[in-house]
Amino acid sequence: MKWIEAKVEFDCTDTDTETAVDVIAGVFYDHGLRGVVIDDPGLAPAEDWGDAPVVRPEYPAVTGFLPVSSEGLARCNSLQLQLKNVGERHSIVTRLRLREIDDEDWAESWKAFFKPVWISGDMVIKPSWETVSAKTDTIVIDIDPGMAFGTGGHPTTILSLRLIREHLKKGDAFLDVGTGSGILAIGAAKLGAGSICAIDVDETAVTVAADNFLRNALNRDRCRLIRGHLGAAIKEQFDLVAANILTDVILELLDDLQRVSKQEGIFICSGIIPQHKERVVAALEDHRFDILAIDRLENWVGIAARRRG
Repeated sequence: MKWIEAKVEFDCTDTDTETAVDVIAGVFYDHGLRGVVIDDPGLAPAEDWGDAPVVRPEYPAVTGFLPVSSEGLARCNSLQLQLKNVGERHSIVTRLRLREIDDEDWAESWKAFFKPVWISGDMVIKPSWETVSAKTDTIVIDIDPGMAFGTGGHPTTILSLRLIREHLKKGDAFLDVGTGSGILAIGAAKLGAGSICAIDVDETAVTVAADNFLRNALNRDRCRLIRGHLGAAIKEQFDLVAANILTDVILELLDDLQRVSKQEGIFICSGIIPQHKERVVAALEDHRFDILAIDRLENWVGIAARRRG
């Protein structure tokens, strides 16, 4: 299958880089693309990243991928128009660069940058083609991201898993909103959740997550995958709901997130930049959630809250 790589390079004067990334990623989300790749010229590679030198990008950029089809081309045109509109509102100058790539080309180039990520001393996310030295009781989340981009290396995923580990109880009913490659759902299952439901609007993400569920030997009787929107697709309530998505999407979905959370249930959200933390906290409190914990990693924030009884 062929894909359109839509790379948005940007310059910003009155807006900081983190906010600009959040705004541009939000445009991708509006076009049905939850996962994006972020280029940051100021981000130094971690130690032991690899033997080959990592070339830093010249400009900050956000990249998403669309299938080559009449619908994909129409979404590219719409993407360009919306980027222009948000750029004018936020003083961001964007340059959209498009190129066509094959599945195989993308997959091979991605493997060079996807390494095992240790969430804690006994929990690791690893790509399916890598091996790790781990104790027998280590929780190993085995992932092939495909075109869903969820590799576990992003700070928002690490924050989410940390908070899930802290607040999930054995036997809890767990909902993963915007599952991507399925990492949070798989992590919850391996931490002892009783039932798992994962939902995403993107068909590719649901396909990739399904493959990863099988790869991690999740019990089909207690795991569901749904393609659709939260408001229309989910009717029951859950003990713990997690949403590793963008600030504006979290705020947009809060009515439904409150509805699908049991009384005294836990809601965990990430994908929030520090400048938006107070907005999210205030909105959660307005929706009868009490804040339990706020964690920060690099330039991202994760929040755990409990729905009031």
